[in-house]
Amino acid sequence: MSAYLGVDIGGTKTAVGLVGADGTVLARHVAETPAKEGPAAIVDAVVAVAAGMPAVACGVGTAGTVDDHGRITASTDSLAAWEGTDLRSVLATRLGLPVVVVNDVHAMAVGETVHGAAAGARDAFVVAIGTGIGGALVCDGVVRHGRTGMAGSIGHVPALVPPDLPAEPVPRCPCGALGHLEAYASGPAIAGGAPLERLAERGDAATLRAIHRAGLILGHTLGAYVTLLDPDVLVLGGGVTGLGALLLEPAERALRAQARPGPAAVPLRTAALGTDGVLVGAATLAQRMAQKEVTR
Repeated sequence: MSAYLGVDIGGTKTAVGLVGADGTVLARHVAETPAKEGPAAIVDAVVAVAAGMPAVACGVGTAGTVDDHGRITASTDSLAAWEGTDLRSVLATRLGLPVVVVNDVHAMAVGETVHGAAAGARDAFVVAIGTGIGGALVCDGVVRHGRTGMAGSIGHVPALVPPDLPAEPVPRCPCGALGHLEAYASGPAIAGGAPLERLAERGDAATLRAIHRAGLILGHTLGAYVTLLDPDVLVLGGGVTGLGALLLEPAERALRAQARPGPAAVPLRTAALGTDGVLVGAATLAQRMAQKEVTR
């Protein structure tokens, strides 16, 4: 049975998995991303694991904006010197495999559309909330990358803050701009430097207020975008959704209050593939690429 490599390169962790044609993850390895050490260290970390996995092609989902040739055209400082990296060519040479590279949330959207929470939907909006915030548009079952690879990037649009929330200083996004959604509702924005997984456990009033506020801003912003896009389903994934109802209940309430009546009823689902969404989606793209090569 043919298997495919799926790689998920994030600002905090890198995962490499061997994925079957049916989307089953057969093996995986997760390690910290050497994010501050530069592209060569990140590639070395991927190759060290992937080279031992028997695969026929490799798919990569990575933080940053990716062009049609698999080159990183824009990135925040979560991955040092990542912009300009010709990731597809470098990994193809190192692994000796055909490689396809896309943005990580675009890969996640492929996984959720084929095997997960958006399966069977014609149009979907998939949003990942983690170290950063990313999004992907699915139209007629196909993930749209846009002219420059930025389609769906809701993390880098101005956040819509509910008018009844107390005013606070406008935060600066990791990309450098003021007031982007990522600066309000990503893991680092909510945690304020504390480990995110400990937030809900602490349970103190300030922590709960921060999570609640982030949920309201997230939902208010999403409400505008589901009105604009009118998708069949909205899928939320990423590590921050692990905060559960503390974040998702105010987010859903704000979304449904902000959106127009029709789009306000959009089904809201959490990602079915969990932390494997990018792996499965990237491997699915690798499988499609390999099949195209065979039929040529």
